[in-house]
Amino acid sequence: METITQYKLWSFTGGSPRATVVQRQDYRKAAAYEVASYADLATRVAELQFHNRDHILLFRGQTGDHRNRSGYTSLKPSLLRGTGHANPSLDTLRKRFARLTAAEKILAEEYLAAGLLGMERIGRHGTVRWAILQHYEVCATPLLDVTHSLRIAASFASHGADDEAYVFVLGVPYLSGGITVSAEAGLQTIRLSSVCPPSAARPHLQEGYLLGEYPEIAGIGQKALYLHHEMDFGRRLIAKFRFDPRTFWKGHSFPIVGRHELYPSDDPLLDLTRRVRKKLERDGG
Repeated sequence: METITQYKLWSFTGGSPRATVVQRQDYRKAAAYEVASYADLATRVAELQFHNRDHILLFRGQTGDHRNRSGYTSLKPSLLRGTGHANPSLDTLRKRFARLTAAEKILAEEYLAAGLLGMERIGRHGTVRWAILQHYEVCATPLLDVTHSLRIAASFASHGADDEAYVFVLGVPYLSGGITVSAEAGLQTIRLSSVCPPSAARPHLQEGYLLGEYPEIAGIGQKALYLHHEMDFGRRLIAKFRFDPRTFWKGHSFPIVGRHELYPSDDPLLDLTRRVRKKLERDGG
């Protein structure tokens, strides 16, 4: 995918109280910009959206700021993550792609048996199958989970964090429809609410999206055509923020979204993907 800094880009770095124009990708090496509260974060993001008007902002919450060997913030999809700063080996990638292929087949079979809406999409579009497998954490995929909701991202970051949590702001081209493809940016953006059945609670409540490479990386042979850093969604990073979750949510009318609300148990697609995971493990996938 292309780096977002081919455009004029505004970000928050250092101690500046206002967004400033950044050059190249050096801001990915900087420390995350500290915010005191959700209201503070929302105000900063509003300024970013105003200045970066050619991009739609999507968000990802994490408990840490993971870096690559060069010190840049790295936001890789689960299938391409290595250990520490190292990239996964060729053998590891082969096994992950094989597991993904097996999971896709089981998902299609279970989806048909369950009689859920959208069977035709599941059968025809590999990206849709990946989206469900990734969002319900069945196996590693080439897609990255993000959300259109700043509050949801900050809540994800807060759960499981101690005294520091992170929200990453990514920029994508304008969205149109359930799956938006930008050949120029080398990116596709999938709106989960458009590819999951309406009875699936989680993607709708989380306002979930997924980012993927375009053209999609369908197997180990195609992966070999790309360098690892070319498939790092850190290349779409606009800004990164850090906060203390113990104080971040206090004193205003925007409470944290609880774990139960983020992961509702009454979800037929959750039950289906659990069956997929169980069969995958039973078959040695």
